[in-house]
Amino acid sequence: MSRYSVVGSAAECEPGSNGLVLRNRLGIKDPAVMEVLERDLLLDLYQAIIGNGIPANRLRIADLIGWHRQWLSSVYAWSGKVRSFNLSKQGFAFASAHLLTDLLAAFESEQLARLTPFNPESVDELISGLAQVHVEFVLIHPFREGNGRIARLLCDVMACQAGIGPLDYSAWDQQRDLYFAAIRAGAVLNITPMVEQFRQVLPGAAVDQ
Repeated sequence: MSRYSVVGSAAECEPGSNGLVLRNRLGIKDPAVMEVLERDLLLDLYQAIIGNGIPANRLRIADLIGWHRQWLSSVYAWSGKVRSFNLSKQGFAFASAHLLTDLLAAFESEQLARLTPFNPESVDELISGLAQVHVEFVLIHPFREGNGRIARLLCDVMACQAGIGPLDYSAWDQQRDLYFAAIRAGAVLNITPMVEQFRQVLPGAAVDQ
C-alpha cells in the first residue's frame, strides 16, 4: 500500500492491516497473504491468455482493462476501472487522471495499432517495440494497482506473437532501482535505459538481426 501516494477513498486500507493492505473484498489484512494471492491469480490470468493459445489479434485498451478485471475482480472493487485520482511514487507523478482517456486512446492508436500483432524483423526492432510499449503504459499508469504487472503481461503477449515466448523479468526484480530509473528516463523521451532493461530479459536472439 505504501508504494503509492493517493488521496481519497481510493487510498482506503483494510481495517486492521496497519495501512499495509488496500481495502479488499476478502477482508485480507496480511500483506504477505495478499502478495501470494495476487501472484497466484496472475498465474491464472497468464494461463487463460497465453496458455490457451497466443492472442494473434491487434490488441486494444479494452483488452488490457479486461485483463486487469479478470485478474483482480475477486479481490478489489476497482479492478478493471481506470483511476479517477492522481497517483505518484517516490515523488514521481504518473499521468494526471484528467488526461487518462486521451492518453489511453493515443496509446491504442499509436502503440497497440502499430505494434500488435507483433512481428519484428530484428532483435533491435523487437527490443525497441517492447521498451516503447512498456514505458508508455507504465507512465500512463491507468489502474490503482497492478500497472507494472499488466505492462509485463502485455509485453509477454507481444513476445509470444514475435515467437520468443514469455520473458524472464527476474533481473528487473533484483535491480528495481535501475528499472525505475529507466521509467523515469522514458518520461523525458529517453527509452535507451529501458531498451537495455529488455536486453537483460530477452531469452536469446530468436529473431535474426
